[in-house]
Amino acid sequence: MDESVSPGDIHDENLPLDEIRRRIRDDHIADSVVTIVLIGRCTWQRKHVDWEISASIIDRPNNERCGVVGLLLPTHPDYDKWPKDRNPRLIPPRLARNIGGNDPFAAIYKWPRKRVSKRVIPKVHRAFLRKDKTPWPDDGLHLFRDNRSGDCHRGWQN
Repeated sequence: MDESVSPGDIHDENLPLDEIRRRIRDDHIADSVVTIVLIGRCTWQRKHVDWEISASIIDRPNNERCGVVGLLLPTHPDYDKWPKDRNPRLIPPRLARNIGGNDPFAAIYKWPRKRVSKRVIPKVHRAFLRKDKTPWPDDGLHLFRDNRSGDCHRGWQN
């Protein structure tokens, strides 16, 4: 079920970012248990993607934390590279902070070209099983106020 935030869903540009995150969590993804981040060529620039990842990984009294899985789309510059050879700056920064280590909170996989449901469902299930385990996800970045600019092939900068 697609519960993503679309441009125009949150109308007030002057809302505090914490209120935006609360609205995403409470009004858009409250029933979600896993967030699937589709990662294309410039996904790392998108404020709505950043907000949804943040809303997914915080644990609130009314809404539990979601598992998170990223799927590199064939349009992504690193789609055909091995994970160790991928540029982490071409991944949304909040997701990139949660995929490292021996037992990461989130994981990134390639979008399968064949038998999509057979290959994606187990990855979603693994994300669901991870959502309540340590290490807790890292949500320490400031939320994007606007979309980021820059060269899609170079990625985000500090």
